[in-house]
Amino acid sequence: MTKDQQHPLYNRDRPTVESLIAAEPSDTNLAELARLRIRYQDFPGARDIQTDLNNIMQQWGLTEDELFEKTRAIHDVGGIYQSRGKKEEQDWN
Repeated sequence: MTKDQQHPLYNRDRPTVESLIAAEPSDTNLAELARLRIRYQDFPGARDIQTDLNNIMQQWGLTEDELFEKTRAIHDVGGIYQSRGKKEEQDWN
């Protein structure tokens, strides 16, 4: 049995997950949920984040396919990850 690993971005992502738990499914929140789902999808650890992300999807009434379909449409429009008027910033890893 492999020991669970600590994700290097766990401490940065945990507050985002906490905010999503209490949030409504806006475009920004859907994009954040999808980004974190991708980041933690097959990660051998951070089980609490993975569980919370699953619970948020269930709370919002979304399957993973529906989430990704919605966020692809959001990203097609663009501008969801802009920082201070500079080029679009995306953090998928």
